[in-house]
Amino acid sequence: MFGTHFYHEKIRKSVSIFGRLFNNIYVIRKNASGGVLNQLKVPLSYAPRKKFLERIRQQTDLYTDEKVAIKLPRMSFEITSFTYDLSRQLTKTSAFKGRLQKPTFAGDDNNPPGGVANPKAQKFYSPVPYSITFDLNIYAKSQDDALQIVEQILPTFNPQYTVTIKTFPTEYPDFKEDIPIIIQGVTFSDDFEAEMSQRRTITYTLTFEMKVSFFGAIANSTIIRKSIADVFFRDVGAQGDSDVLAETITITPNPTTIIGMPDSDYGFDTDIDLAFDDSA
Repeated sequence: MFGTHFYHEKIRKSVSIFGRLFNNIYVIRKNASGGVLNQLKVPLSYAPRKKFLERIRQQTDLYTDEKVAIKLPRMSFEITSFTYDLSRQLTKTSAFKGRLQKPTFAGDDNNPPGGVANPKAQKFYSPVPYSITFDLNIYAKSQDDALQIVEQILPTFNPQYTVTIKTFPTEYPDFKEDIPIIIQGVTFSDDFEAEMSQRRTITYTLTFEMKVSFFGAIANSTIIRKSIADVFFRDVGAQGDSDVLAETITITPNPTTIIGMPDSDYGFDTDIDLAFDDSA
């Protein structure tokens, strides 16, 4: 089952795709008359929620060795679960076929110059569907900052947003895959009633589900250039209980010098070699 190494970086790409969706969100602060005081880009990082909250509550004393509390607002996200998606399951034996170009060669008696040397047929079987759950955490010290961020995100998901990626950018640059990202819900927490010495942090957590398909290894196989079939007469041996070779059929491409691919369109030559003398 194992032994062939492959790594399509699907999880890594999923994390990158999710993070880039929320990497350009701003918060605008205004004065009492509605004038803009400043505009802040909300930083985003991949980090667990508990660790981030602990970092927010660090002391802010610059004259000690203690870490300085991070500024708000900020956002963080993390993967919380992987779940098999039975609703998107495909037939396990279904295969996607393609082709792999090999370096060209100078040519010889049997092969034309500039052809493809030993072209390989490629295929990969049906992917395994999974749903990856992401939590996007929004941290702010005021409700207005938090709500600005939330309201910039919610209209994009109705309830899903689809991203198109190239699954195999090197092997199959034209093979594209749609990845839906579905919002599942929003939760809210506010530690305003905590101790006076504790910094107030308003937290919104948006839960998303990303529909991802995991592909296995890409298999290579040589192209069949000759087919040989033996035809027998049944039960005609000396004792009437054995088979006797009647003829051998050999099929080759026409012309024989063709360097084709699995989907090439050309003719075939059929050579039938009789195993007995039919001149009598």
